[in-house]
Amino acid sequence: MRRLRVLVLMHPDFVPPDSTDGYTGRQINEWKTEYDVVSTLRAAGHDVRPLGAQEEIKPVREAIESFKPHVVFTLLEQFHNEPRYDQHVASYLELMQIPYTGCNPRGLILARGKDLSKTLVHHRRIAVPAFAVFPMRRKVKRPARLALPLIVKSLNEDGSRGISQASVVDTDEKLAERVAFVHERIGTAAIAEQYIEGRELYVGVLGNNRLRVLPVWELKFGTMGGQAIATEKVKHDPGYQERVGIVDGPARNLAPEARARIQRTAKRIYRTLGLDGYARIDFRLSADGTLYFIEANPNPEIAKSQEFATAARHDGLDYPGLLHRILALGISRTNAGASVG
Repeated sequence: MRRLRVLVLMHPDFVPPDSTDGYTGRQINEWKTEYDVVSTLRAAGHDVRPLGAQEEIKPVREAIESFKPHVVFTLLEQFHNEPRYDQHVASYLELMQIPYTGCNPRGLILARGKDLSKTLVHHRRIAVPAFAVFPMRRKVKRPARLALPLIVKSLNEDGSRGISQASVVDTDEKLAERVAFVHERIGTAAIAEQYIEGRELYVGVLGNNRLRVLPVWELKFGTMGGQAIATEKVKHDPGYQERVGIVDGPARNLAPEARARIQRTAKRIYRTLGLDGYARIDFRLSADGTLYFIEANPNPEIAKSQEFATAARHDGLDYPGLLHRILALGISRTNAGASVG
């Protein structure tokens, strides 16, 4: 790939240093994705400018006007501290006619709402857990069709925010308590969905028109007590992961036809939700072989050590190659009539 000017958007708290020397593992974990992207693109010869952006769009406009990037690599997961505002940053870049990486605004909107994405996917005859949404400041009453146990989450937060062992509830009293927790602590509506006992599977998808589906990946919970769910600690606490043996890797003991079916389903979901760029589709595979769609994660974390990058590497796409593919997809999407792979 030719040398590019790349503006990398990120949360101001995660603008990485030039080197990891002198930092603890816990500190590095906070900005590992930003560091990996910036350092890898620089090592590949690109002119890379990190920019912390969160409260105002003006610094983004000024950087575009002064730096004149060929492409914006967006690592923003929220704006104005609202996850649902990330779509507006993508919309702004489209209005500025600047190529950008990751998913388009429409796909971000459809995937962000867990109820909307499940409804759309269900219409494509793909299994989803039964669910109900509990808006803010409404009385919590479980619909009769929704059987316990349930898992309670924020309706539109990602990264397992607010998820703990207490999120799995088996009584109406615990349901009301956990919904109140989401309302008060997370500040969003809550979704309660059928708890699916089974394997936690992830499938990365890369592409705009022609799609590359990565190997089926599995999160294994080691000696973790309680329910086997991806809590905040499971996702973001390296010390805890090491202590209890939480690892991810290629899903083993899947029949070839089952593996192919899971990958086909991930591709169907990606297209149904209008996603492009790159995304991770999350599933639960029950003991009877039913594959349940849990959620779609456009622009998932892409640190070298995270599931998306390790699955790509397992599929023969090394980390610099992955980042270059993501850049190329963003640039190609902007060029009218371009053929995108």
